[in-house]
Amino acid sequence: MIAIRNYHKKFNAGTINEVYALRGVDLEVNPGDFITIIGTNGSGKSTLLNAVAGVFLPDKGSITIAGNDVTGKKDFERAKYISRVFQNPFMGTATEMTIAENLHMASLRGKKRLPVIGLSTECRNVYRGEVKQLEMQLEDRLDNVIGTLSGGQRQALTLLMAVINQPKVLLLDEHTAALDPKSAAQVINLTKKFIEEENRTTLMVTHSMQQALDLGTRTIMMNNGQIIDDISHREKKRLTVDDLLEKFAELRKTERLTDEMLEALRREYV
Repeated sequence: MIAIRNYHKKFNAGTINEVYALRGVDLEVNPGDFITIIGTNGSGKSTLLNAVAGVFLPDKGSITIAGNDVTGKKDFERAKYISRVFQNPFMGTATEMTIAENLHMASLRGKKRLPVIGLSTECRNVYRGEVKQLEMQLEDRLDNVIGTLSGGQRQALTLLMAVINQPKVLLLDEHTAALDPKSAAQVINLTKKFIEEENRTTLMVTHSMQQALDLGTRTIMMNNGQIIDDISHREKKRLTVDDLLEKFAELRKTERLTDEMLEALRREYV
């Protein structure tokens, strides 16, 4: 589904602020793979998602999605393949539009047609059924402005909007990190439901090592712009959070991570 080959990206190249964000990344994502991504701060996790989404173009390397070379295509040109949910619940939606209007815009995303301003009864019935599966009692509030909802409700709707048009690839960028524990658990349950029911190809950045182990078919670990470990589903079943922390401890020996950095990882991921 996704093939990333020898992908390199520098920001502010040739200046004192140069950041070598991705260093020769190679990654093969098979159809139906659900890959969780972990790593230290600045390791390249979100940058990898940005690369797939087309937020920027590579300095070197290539990306194909569903057999199509998208290396030189910008984000709006990849919209027919990709949907994305960000960490901030207030991104990805139009704050002053209603739930129904947001869902309607999402359903037309990537299609070569102008949005229909009016919402037919048929459309509203379809959206009511879609919203009902969130189990948040929002199906009879389709005319509520989405900006009035709680963070958890809004993120659940954003997730629904991301999958309503059946994207080939779903990108989740720490999409529960800004939520309270109860809302985060609800959104994670919906995430599992939406991915598993359609066997969606998914890349998910997470700051929870437990999520990384519990969810998905593979886990990749990043550091310094590179993928340093690719953990299979079978191996994930045998690992604990402490095992993952031990991997970071081994990384400390080779990369000279300080005790303070390792303790920060423990606070961040556990």
